Amino acid sequence: MYKRIFLIVLDSLGIGEAPDAKAYNDLGSNTIGHIAEKMDLHLPHLTQFGYGNIAPIKGVPPVDNPSAFYTKIQEASLGKDTMTGHWEMMGMYITKPFKTFTDTGFPAELIQELEERTGRKVVGNISASGTDIMRDLGEHHVKTGDLIVYTSADSVLQIAMHEEIIPIEEQYRICEIAREITMKPEWKVGRIIARPFLGKSSHDFKRTSNRHDYALKPHEKTTLNFLSEVGYDVIALGKINDIFDGYGITKYSKTKSNDDGMAQITEMAKRDFTGLCFLNLVDFDALYGHRRDPIGYGKAIEDFDRQLPLLIQNLNEDDLLILTADHGNDPTFSGTDHTREFVPLLVYSKQFIQGKQLPVLKTFADVGYSINDNFKTEKPKHGTSFMKWITR
Repeated sequence: MYKRIFLIVLDSLGIGEAPDAKAYNDLGSNTIGHIAEKMDLHLPHLTQFGYGNIAPIKGVPPVDNPSAFYTKIQEASLGKDTMTGHWEMMGMYITKPFKTFTDTGFPAELIQELEERTGRKVVGNISASGTDIMRDLGEHHVKTGDLIVYTSADSVLQIAMHEEIIPIEEQYRICEIAREITMKPEWKVGRIIARPFLGKSSHDFKRTSNRHDYALKPHEKTTLNFLSEVGYDVIALGKINDIFDGYGITKYSKTKSNDDGMAQITEMAKRDFTGLCFLNLVDFDALYGHRRDPIGYGKAIEDFDRQLPLLIQNLNEDDLLILTADHGNDPTFSGTDHTREFVPLLVYSKQFIQGKQLPVLKTFADVGYSINDNFKTEKPKHGTSFMKWITR
């Protein structure tokens, strides 16, 4: 048994269109493939893991003796959003996609109730980039205190508010009201997100690290519950705690950036615990995928690659490291939506003499199922274990 498992989700780092990509208008999407075509990627450590063995990636060649086991995974649930990907990863399928309001904005009745219960008017109510709508409506918000409400291709209601106009505690209270309102079946939204910002004008408005997500609670137990209920540590870093609404998590910490996330997980590797440390690196998706910035995305992957050896250095012989993603977000694709893609799987331990190719997996749930299999706990109803293919 591995004493500690470190699971890192490289948020949105897909590795090529899924078999059902056409149903999502995502034919031809390939997040890492198209990033590699836009710049000369230098990823020596991921290359040695076998990243380039999973699929063709320009500048990331396959290697003869990879240090990790490798494959790609197909998503089984309906949808291509963050919650769907993470929930499936921990063993729970989404068979009915969360409601989205991308094309129409939120219904007038919902907005009216939000205005009445918060005592503030709403502006925006469109699908938009957070930085764009903050620039366009931020000065109006500063003058009036109106709430900047917007959505995206995800099932999400986001509210941007200036911290010097609306104190952070009130911002959270407003989002809690929005969460309550959107629990109604006809308006059921996957996440409410507080998007605090600071700055003097549209030229220098900038989000702060006080973001807070209000997600739906998973409707059934997941890998996380099966671990924590029998005494294992379940440590959530980044937005993991928000995605699962704390369900099954024993300890959590937010992160300010990918760099902060890698610093925190490396620090956790220096501590003694038994169980799972689960990190999401959101910058790939939020800062580069949605903003259609392939160069920024590529540089962020290179930063991760440079930080990987320090984490590995602090792993013990009986630790397991798993790298994967939750969906794609091809920064060269049309629109600003996620893309329906395979995701990579790289599994590493210092005990491995050599990694090998694993079969293509048919569900993200295999990740969580394998973690439960390692710790000999109850397992989710979805997934199978890849532990049997991993030799030391």
